[in-house]
Amino acid sequence: MSRAQVRTHLDESVDVGVKEYYFTGGEPFLNPEMVPILIDSLEYGPATVLTNGTVLKERWLEQLAAAEEASCYSLEFRISIDGFCAEQNDPIRGEGTFDRAMEGVALLNEFGFLPIVTAARSWRLEEEERVVDAFLDRLRAAGCQRPRLKILPMLRLGAEETRSSPYAASDRVTRTMLEGYDTSQFICEHSRIVSDRGVHVCPILLEMPDSLLGAKLGDADKSFALKHGACLTCYQHGAICSNPSAGYRAPSSSESTE
Repeated sequence: MSRAQVRTHLDESVDVGVKEYYFTGGEPFLNPEMVPILIDSLEYGPATVLTNGTVLKERWLEQLAAAEEASCYSLEFRISIDGFCAEQNDPIRGEGTFDRAMEGVALLNEFGFLPIVTAARSWRLEEEERVVDAFLDRLRAAGCQRPRLKILPMLRLGAEETRSSPYAASDRVTRTMLEGYDTSQFICEHSRIVSDRGVHVCPILLEMPDSLLGAKLGDADKSFALKHGACLTCYQHGAICSNPSAGYRAPSSSESTE
């Protein structure tokens, strides 16, 4: 999407009460207008960008750090990887991508950002403490004094359908399961995703034909049946795409909120 298209949706978002903005892809920073898009978004609210961290440039981060400093809102970076070492990540993402992602993490820290490193759990649960501790040591060695991790469940979509198995017809959320359940745990309860095709119910179902709700944000305030296998994963683990740490950032004494 172009900067002008995004700006139109940002303006629309004010009327429907949007409080936070989240940019994802593909790789967002392959969009040549991504830096000004993020700068624009900080006029409206806190923003998060999900990136693989491999294409970040110092001049971009310099501009974004200055924009966040001038804004009362925060800018968060999430670095997406597919494993906490090259042996786990690179067979999926490509040779050398893990090391380049870690270089991106170190660069973000240099510019005062504290990136959230996000990975899908591809290891056995009993291995988690060992795997996570080793990765935290790796991040600290790269200069991250306050490492931040988010571990996601594995979604059985796309290539993962082949690697493991697709969702079975019985892997669905039922009415009985929703009795007494906090539905705010579903990302579709409080969020929508905008693409160049229109407004979709959630980022996980972006390629599903029934995910398209309308052309504008005002068209997207409608219910959606939890009929996909991925809805079950969201039910089990809760708002897996959300970033709860983003929000209002109190200005320093030298900043003005007028």
